[in-house]
Amino acid sequence: MTWGNHTVLIEFVFLAYPSHPELCVLSFLGVSLVYIFIISGNVLIVVAIQTEAQLHSPMYYFLGSLSGVEIGYTAVVVPHILANFLQSQKTITMLGCATQMIFFIGFGSTDCFLLAVMAYDRYVAICHPLQYPLFMTRTLCVRLVIASVVIGLFLSLQLVAFIFSLPFCQTRSIEHFFCDVPPVMRLVCTNSHIHEQSVLVAATLAIAVPFVLITTSYVFIVAALIKIPSAAGRHRAFSTCTSHFTVVLLQYGCCAFMYLRPSSSYYPKQDQLIALVYTLGTPLLNPLIYTLRNSEMKGAIRRVLTRNCLSQNN
Repeated sequence: MTWGNHTVLIEFVFLAYPSHPELCVLSFLGVSLVYIFIISGNVLIVVAIQTEAQLHSPMYYFLGSLSGVEIGYTAVVVPHILANFLQSQKTITMLGCATQMIFFIGFGSTDCFLLAVMAYDRYVAICHPLQYPLFMTRTLCVRLVIASVVIGLFLSLQLVAFIFSLPFCQTRSIEHFFCDVPPVMRLVCTNSHIHEQSVLVAATLAIAVPFVLITTSYVFIVAALIKIPSAAGRHRAFSTCTSHFTVVLLQYGCCAFMYLRPSSSYYPKQDQLIALVYTLGTPLLNPLIYTLRNSEMKGAIRRVLTRNCLSQNN
């Protein structure tokens, strides 16, 4: 597709929004409330990790980076969804759609790679505790986070460029709340098996490859935990992994269902619900999972909130 001025100004129409104004207002209020909790929870985690000295370790550095990515991930689509709830014309330009997809898929892919990095961090901490300070240096941690962001955005840019180089049909209606790969691919006129396989390869690189790395790390972790003689030691080591593994199951379960399947199995209503889960549900649950199961994190957040309250009173 040639990206001339006319092409850039072409608009897509979203069809997933309620048609009744009352439902739109209720949906706006509900999504706004969830979004406030998402931003508040993840910002609290980032601030706590930055200000509390006892949280200045690789595990918490990666957790803070993950929270930062979650903030960007939701900011790409949720404000646009909220605006559409209150607008009569729920449209987006082709350039806007492509831009939204680049950052949404880019941050989502970064999320997957960061979860793999966090699994590697737990593997080194549990399987090689004596070498852990030598392996997981500050420099390596920064490089791993930067690499996750760069690879995620690079894969996203390649995928979106490929999708928007394909010819679109005259129908400009997207059966979704925002620009995502499966609903946009349904607008492509050429039903080529090669195109579908190309998208599947990109999704596999961003989802399946990190998941294999995570699974491999946990195989070694479980093998190491079995060898720990004391039950208390096993429980303490296992508790540092359960939160991460819960988030992995939530993230990869939804992403694999959406992206690692043929387009023939796409069902708009079902996929719209799944999209809301991984767009709003997972970023909302992540801070809760990491704080409720982590006494250090809960204590740090409590101190941050206490300092904030005291500063306001003074």
